[in-house]
Order: sequence, then structure tokens, then C-alpha cells
Amino acid sequence: MNSSIQSIQLAPAGKVTEIYPEAGNEAGKVDLMTDEARGAYARYGMEQNCIVTQGPFDLRQGGKGIAIRNPVYLEKDGRKVFWGFTIAIIRVPDIFSKSAKALENFGYQYRLLKTEAPWSKKYTDVAASKGKLVRPVAYTFKIGQECWKLEVMPKDGWQNKKLELVFIGGGLFILLLMTGLMIAVLILNQRRKNLHWLAQTDALTNVYNRSGFDQVLDQHIEAHENSSFVVAELDIDNFKFINDMYGHAAGDLALQSLTNNMRKAFLGEAIIGRNGGDEFCLLLPDTTCQSVQKKLEKFTKTRKSFVYKGKLHFFTISLGYAEYPTHAENRNGLMQCADAALYGVKQKGKQGCMVFTKGLQATRTQLGFALQDISDNLPGAFLIYKANPADDQLLFANHEMLELAGCKDMDEFFAYTKCSFRNLIDEPERDAVEASIWQQINADDGHKNDYVSFSFIRRDGSKIEVFDHGRIVDTTHYGRVFYVLFMSKELINRHYERD
Repeated sequence: MNSSIQSIQLAPAGKVTEIYPEAGNEAGKVDLMTDEARGAYARYGMEQNCIVTQGPFDLRQGGKGIAIRNPVYLEKDGRKVFWGFTIAIIRVPDIFSKSAKALENFGYQYRLLKTEAPWSKKYTDVAASKGKLVRPVAYTFKIGQECWKLEVMPKDGWQNKKLELVFIGGGLFILLLMTGLMIAVLILNQRRKNLHWLAQTDALTNVYNRSGFDQVLDQHIEAHENSSFVVAELDIDNFKFINDMYGHAAGDLALQSLTNNMRKAFLGEAIIGRNGGDEFCLLLPDTTCQSVQKKLEKFTKTRKSFVYKGKLHFFTISLGYAEYPTHAENRNGLMQCADAALYGVKQKGKQGCMVFTKGLQATRTQLGFALQDISDNLPGAFLIYKANPADDQLLFANHEMLELAGCKDMDEFFAYTKCSFRNLIDEPERDAVEASIWQQINADDGHKNDYVSFSFIRRDGSKIEVFDHGRIVDTTHYGRVFYVLFMSKELINRHYERD
């Protein structure tokens, strides 16, 4: 970055969130729109859609600075929407040093001024050489919406000085001055281009976000209104389970893996977007539902996976698709049809692929609950672990279970128990408790529940007497697991005392 530029800043919605370099410039993270000193300038730039400069003002690092704020507007649904500002803070007179040196080499003194604001006629000094100017020649010019003025005179007065040489020297100064300012403006324009790309791109997967995909789809319909194409919507089955069981870092890996799968499967044929969460959309140009059916079915059935903490985890997807203009002639209608087909797959058990038909609802409602939501509101401590006597790996614990065990989070809980259910049972009771559980599960009456009580060992070594109600369940991801609800024995006895 040019040494005369103090910092480059990004201000989405007028709030400065990113500063480069940040060290020493942290005070610049303000809300420009409401800030007492900056608000009027920011609002003017936003309303007029023009570059606005403010300053000079004192820099914390010493010296003076001028802020150049460039409003950024992006296209959305056919209209321009204010995104925010890109900002350059330039050091003065450093930004004009080459201009000033050139003018002094010509033998002139100078004074540079600018209007205090775009709406003001009052000038303020920006930079000047030493010495008082007597009857200077004045140049006026505009940068953005603000007026600048350059006053010039020979160092040794006007004797034997030709006026045209003064104009040549002043003109050179302005040329170099504009060059210095243009460096800052060009940097801001480059940031504007980058922001336009960023505003349309999902940061995690590096594909279009919903806004970007919508814009591309609208443009495609406009440019190919007489050509058929297919739009698909897809998502990861039981994605909430991945987030709840392993955390959002694992969920992010699954999303990135799915994105890479789509790129490889369609090899540049498709335009990919992420609607949000685990839901993605595809645009397949010059296709029909019939021509793309086998490819979409194959992609849906292909096993997908991600690696988290050295372990391979598998997942499946569901996909619905619709055709333009057969099913709908506009973006909203087409996306609703693909979404309805996706919902149809979910209703039939997930991990499938379905084309839209008129019998499907045009919109769907969200059903189901997140494991975390349910488990955290159960009337007791809740636990999931593998139903295998040789491998009783703990898989999940709700918040109340963590409190019961005296742990602050899941990582601490897993570390304390070494991921084993046995380690929650007081050692002298372990064999008897586990024998009782499996005796009940393996009984001939066919039920899948167990009921035991034991001394529960907390992380600090203290003991709590608990009732354990467990149920064995078959799952897709882990095979047989136990869902277990724990209740404090003392608490139950207190509320259900016998006569």
C-alpha cells in the first residue's frame, strides 16, 4: 500500500468493521452514519452517490489526514441498494510531496485549500510552503463534489517572472496532485469491485450466495427466455444432527465437501448457489428434466463424506428439481417448484431425488425439531451413547447433563469421562449396573427399555444418586445407541414421598 495512505477501511451499512492496517487505527471503527463528526459527510455521500472527502484532521499517529469515502451501491432485484463505504485515509501533505517538490524546483511558493464540505463555500488549508503569499495566482478545480484551490507565486516575487511560467508550474502541481489523489481513488475503486464480488459470494463455500444466485438466474431467464433449463434445490439430510453432535466446525466441513462434490459432478456445467444453512441451488443451462434426470439421480445416490478430527463421516442429500418454462416462467415460481419437490423427497424418507409435479404443494412448511432444542428442554439430564458392551462411546449430552457432571462444555465432559458411559458410574457398582441394563434389554419380553439406579460420579469426585431410564434405538449413523434420561433420586423422593 502507498506509504502516504494511512489506512483502507470497509464500512458495510456505514459501520466501519475492517481497517487495514488495523494496528494504531482501531479508533476508526465507528458508525459513520450516526457519528457526530462524520455523519453529515457520510449521509451526503450516500444520498448523492458521490465520493466525499473530509479533513484535514489530526491523526493519532501524528500529522494530518483526509478521509476519502466512496459509497458502494450494488444491484439487487433490478435496483441499486446501498452497501456501504470503501474509505481511504490519506496523509497530508505526504500525498502531495512529489507535487510540492516539483513546484518548489520551479521556484514557487504555494498554498492548497479545499472547501470544508461539499455544501460549504468556506475554504480550509490543506498544505502550504513556508512564507507569506503576496498577490498569488489562483487555480480552482473540483475533486468529487468539492472545490479545491491552489494559490501560487514566485519565491522571490514577481520581478522578471513571466505569468505563463507560473501557470505552467501551477498546472504541473495540479497534475501531480491529481495523480496522488487518484492513487487513493483507484484503490477504493478496486475495493468496490472486490466488494461487488464478495456481496454475491458465500464466504464458506466460495459459490454464489442467495442474492448472487437470484441475480444470475434472473439474467439467465432474460437472456434465454426461449430456452429450457433446470433449477435444482438440495440439502444435507439430518444436517442439524451433524451440528449438534460434532459442532458447527464439522458442519462447515460437510458443506464444503458437498460443494466440491457438486463442482466435480457437473464440471462447470452448473451454476451453484448456497441459499443459506445447508441448502444449495443449481442452475443447469440448456437442459430438460428428462435429459438431466439420470445425472441428478446418480449424484444424489453417490455416498458423500467429510473428515473431522481424523475420522471419516458419511452423509446423504435430498434433491428436488424443476424446469423452465414448463413448470414456471419466473425465478420465484421456479424456485418454489424445486423447493416443493425437495420437500416431497423429505416426506418420503430423505436421500432421494424428485422432479416437480403439479400434485406437489408449491410451498412447504418447516417441520421437525433440532436435537439440541429438544434435549435442552427435557425434564432431566439427557445422554446418548453407543449400545455396545465393548464400546460404550459417549456421543451427546444436553446442557443439564453437563451441569450434573460438573462440566462447562462438551469437550470437558468427554475429556473427564474419556468418552465412556462406564466412567459415570461409581466404580464398585459398574459391573452390576451394566449387567442389569443388558439383562433387561435382552429379556424375552421384547421391550427396549432399561431402568437402573446408581451412584453418578461428578467431575469433582462427588456422588449423586440417580435414576437411569434408557431406551435402545437403531440409528443410521451409529447403529444401536442408548437414549438415556437421568433424574436425581433425592429430587424424585422429595416430590413423590410415600406414606
